[in-house]
Amino acid sequence: MDVVMEDTLPTDLNAAKDEPTAKQFHLHLVSDSTGETLDAVAKAALVQFEGVRPILHPWSSVRSLGQVERVLQEVKVTSGIVIFTLVKTELRDALMEGCNKLQTPCVPVLDPIIGALGTFLGVESQHRPGLQHAMNEDYFGRLEAMKFTIEHDDGQNPEDLDLADIVLIGVSRTTKTPTSIYLANRGFRTANIPIVPDCPLPRQLEELGANIQVVGLIISPDRLVPVRRSRLLSLRQEDTDYVDPERVRDEVNYARRLFSRKSWPVIDVTRRSIEETAAEVINLRARRAESGNV
Repeated sequence: MDVVMEDTLPTDLNAAKDEPTAKQFHLHLVSDSTGETLDAVAKAALVQFEGVRPILHPWSSVRSLGQVERVLQEVKVTSGIVIFTLVKTELRDALMEGCNKLQTPCVPVLDPIIGALGTFLGVESQHRPGLQHAMNEDYFGRLEAMKFTIEHDDGQNPEDLDLADIVLIGVSRTTKTPTSIYLANRGFRTANIPIVPDCPLPRQLEELGANIQVVGLIISPDRLVPVRRSRLLSLRQEDTDYVDPERVRDEVNYARRLFSRKSWPVIDVTRRSIEETAAEVINLRARRAESGNV
């Protein structure tokens, strides 16, 4: 599935000719905030459909009736489907009424969740746009986590490793850095430490408190070799022991023995996305919290 991002109406709808079997359609994402929520929902839904080629029309910060009217003008030309996260009643009503006249599907994606929460909690929604992006304590916590994570990438600054929430350890190219960044964006101060042949790990690892989640990342040697070769190619470097299959196998086996000896939980990232690896790390930390160690 290819996703074509369009900020304005595309002028050439014949672009799908190189994919004659793909079903092309327009998808309008209308948000009163940044649009990140809708983008994530759309991507999560679209991956369930093969042979489709959506043209995405993102509309962010829609907070006036005039903006809604401009959205409807484009919907009239392109048709397709509209999904939205507007919370102001007058804007929602205008968009839904306009789409109804155009006989265009219009889906308020957060309504079922907000409705269920309101019923369960016995509290009405505040109907204020952009609250999920408010600069609150959680927002500044994520900024602090990101700063810490960048400063502790690839084994840097081990002297204050005890300030981390999570420490990831693994041989080179086991997705330590991108996973750390993802976790930081979720508010976890994350350090990552490489396992380098013949180089000792930071002594501070031995001094970490039980509240810090240490996780070992493992990858199949058969998968790791081509990943490293691709890395060397991007750097225009010659093949070295770094990509020697036997040496790589030894590194991975050494890492496995180390993790076993330290009783650190292990995640095999061979067939996992960054998001899946991060989710499992968070699950490990949550289970640790339930046991009273966090």
